[in-house]
Amino acid sequence: MPVRKLTHVLYLFFAFLFILAPTPALAEEAMVNGANTAWILTATALVLFMTLPGLALFYGGLVRAENVLSVLMHCFAIACLMSVLWVVCAYSIAFGDGGEANAWYGGFGKAFLAGVGLEAMSGDLPESLFMMFQMTFAIITPALIVGAYVERIKFSTVLVFSGIWLVLVYAPVAHWIWGGGWLAEMGVMDFAGGLVVHATAGATALVLAAMLGGRKGFPDEVKPPHSPGITMAGAAMLWVGWFGFNAGSALAADANAAMAMTATHISAATASLTWMVIEWIKYGKPSLVGIVTGMVAGLATITPASGFVGPIGALAIGLAAGLVCSWALNFVKRVMKIDDSLDVFAVHGVGGILGILLTAVFAAPKFGGLGLADGITILGQLKVQAIGVAAVVIWTLVLSIVIAVVLRAVLGLRVSEPEETEGLDVTTHGERGYSL
Repeated sequence: MPVRKLTHVLYLFFAFLFILAPTPALAEEAMVNGANTAWILTATALVLFMTLPGLALFYGGLVRAENVLSVLMHCFAIACLMSVLWVVCAYSIAFGDGGEANAWYGGFGKAFLAGVGLEAMSGDLPESLFMMFQMTFAIITPALIVGAYVERIKFSTVLVFSGIWLVLVYAPVAHWIWGGGWLAEMGVMDFAGGLVVHATAGATALVLAAMLGGRKGFPDEVKPPHSPGITMAGAAMLWVGWFGFNAGSALAADANAAMAMTATHISAATASLTWMVIEWIKYGKPSLVGIVTGMVAGLATITPASGFVGPIGALAIGLAAGLVCSWALNFVKRVMKIDDSLDVFAVHGVGGILGILLTAVFAAPKFGGLGLADGITILGQLKVQAIGVAAVVIWTLVLSIVIAVVLRAVLGLRVSEPEETEGLDVTTHGERGYSL
């Protein structure tokens, strides 16, 4: 599809949504909690910091030097596009009241942020702030998927897929769990996005990696990361930003946020050391890329549990993350033969699902957790968590496959072999990351 035709389609889409947008209205006046508002303002900035520049640099260092700018471009462009779509309709789908369909989607009552004015409140926070905080989650989730398709995908396909995916996959799932939907009513525990963020991104990554096929030379002759140092810098930014991700999900400056921050840090440190030791034993040398990958696995796995577990649970979850996610990485590449290039499924998908299931165990008071709902046993909660995993993963896989199949027919998925060989920085963006 020519760029001009794509531009016309997008113009008509936004014009149609603008016509349908309801008239803004002011909510009832309520009292703003200054301390909570200040903390969530900070947390919002921290979560955006995770994508720009954290995730961009983390992924950028892991690819060939000829593709570093393409990865940075993917992350930056996705951040911009998701922000606009969140305002246009995705926030409304995720957090609108939805009328009779509230269990499944939030509807379009808040499209173009109708009613989200100066006086609108979400609890004791300005709703505009709550909207912005949730927007940063909507930004990083499709950006996580970038790691699955680096070095070989068309840029136009990245943009169109990410936009459609946000509206059809991410926003409904966010509503099911965080917007008062059917999984929330069932009692699924997902504090900061084990399902909403990591399981959806991981499952989609597996689909796209399988449909694209492996990079040139996969699996035994793929070039190593061009700059582990850049990757470590990005990983450090992710670690810091994740405090906003998890502790900010308490939506208050309170003890729950403090414990979520504590659990997050403990899990990340434990998983890093676990991954390092596994690699040291297996290959004889502990690598920088390995230890920071373990850190991300620990962060992803603790995310759904961070507001429900204590320090002991965080240690156990971090250990499990290092063991299980490192195994999953090799399984995907060596057994499944899928080139999930930067291990999105193994780290985020498997980590998020593992964390969801372990939440049912380590949230119990006897393991130092904050407790389960009245009358709910560990096995009962584990069943609920498993239903949540199955529903979200199946929904994500089916929709991701449909979107990818359609785009493969319309736009194409993969660049040509000469373009892949030369690198996407020059062939797609006309720039070079390095001039040496």
